[in-house]
Amino acid sequence: MPHKTFFAFILPSLIAMVLFIALPIVSVVVQSFYVEHGRILVEVESCQPFGGCTKETRVDTAAMAALKAEQPMGQFNGLGTYLNRGHLAVNEIGAILASNNGFGDVVTRIYNLPFYKALSFTLVFCFVVTPLAMALGFAIALAVNTLPKVTKGPVIFFSLLPMIITPLIGSLILYWMIQPNGIIGASLRHLFNDPTLSLRQSPTLTWFSLLFYGVWTNAPFSFVVFYAGLQTVPADTLESAMIDGASRWERIRYIVIPHLAPLATFVALVQLMDNFRVFEPIVGFSAEANATSLSWMIFNDLAGDAQLFGSAGATSVLTIIGVVILLMPVLIRTWREFNHKVV
Repeated sequence: MPHKTFFAFILPSLIAMVLFIALPIVSVVVQSFYVEHGRILVEVESCQPFGGCTKETRVDTAAMAALKAEQPMGQFNGLGTYLNRGHLAVNEIGAILASNNGFGDVVTRIYNLPFYKALSFTLVFCFVVTPLAMALGFAIALAVNTLPKVTKGPVIFFSLLPMIITPLIGSLILYWMIQPNGIIGASLRHLFNDPTLSLRQSPTLTWFSLLFYGVWTNAPFSFVVFYAGLQTVPADTLESAMIDGASRWERIRYIVIPHLAPLATFVALVQLMDNFRVFEPIVGFSAEANATSLSWMIFNDLAGDAQLFGSAGATSVLTIIGVVILLMPVLIRTWREFNHKVV
């Protein structure tokens, strides 16, 4: 393709990427270097006709409005937001490492810091949900591929239901099901003969519920991609393997899985990026006391009356850096495989 034609072909995409991806990221990075202005307080004397005079402290709205008009982004803070207790907590970690009661105490105290608590659940969600959802989706795809044509349609429809339902609605449905009077909560109480059992009161059970929800909602995407890939597996190769006496497992291991490896890389990339921004199940399950994520931290900074744009911006930048680090091994492997094929 001539260079001019190629440039004209990708120009609309480039413009959209600059407007909706590059510029917002630059804006977030800039905003992360600023913090909100402190309140300007004035002492006001209020006098009553028969009650005397009293003094009270109020916010000087006029001075605040003038300050915001002069510095609309807030007060410049540099890397202060990144290093404070709500984010990387450099000073707090230094103090923990300088005085502690052993490795377990260090891990516990660092985990109790807001950013590292959110990062811990985010990483666990990524590295548990992604492989389990891919494995479940692949297993469903193999099973559906062997069904008669009459039953494939209904089975595919029911398999895709978790992906069709809005994530927040799906998390609310599962949340209601695990309530003590819900079908899952009541069944577990009966199964373990424990009338006080609650999936929401225990941090471990809360994490398990969120991970279960993640696998349930991510598996359909893996199923769709792998099922489409199964239709491209060479039939001649499978028939030859059957003639040679290869079992079903051997055909899957030596023919199907290598054929679908590029698709598996694609699915892993997409789901890692998607799972790293886990947010809906935490809100739907009201699990903030036991589990938070980086996306939830951003939401929490912006949802209150005092919107902390600088804090949300810093968390967003750290999230982007985390996604890049997370995907780097997969991207390097894909690049090496591409160069090997080109050579």
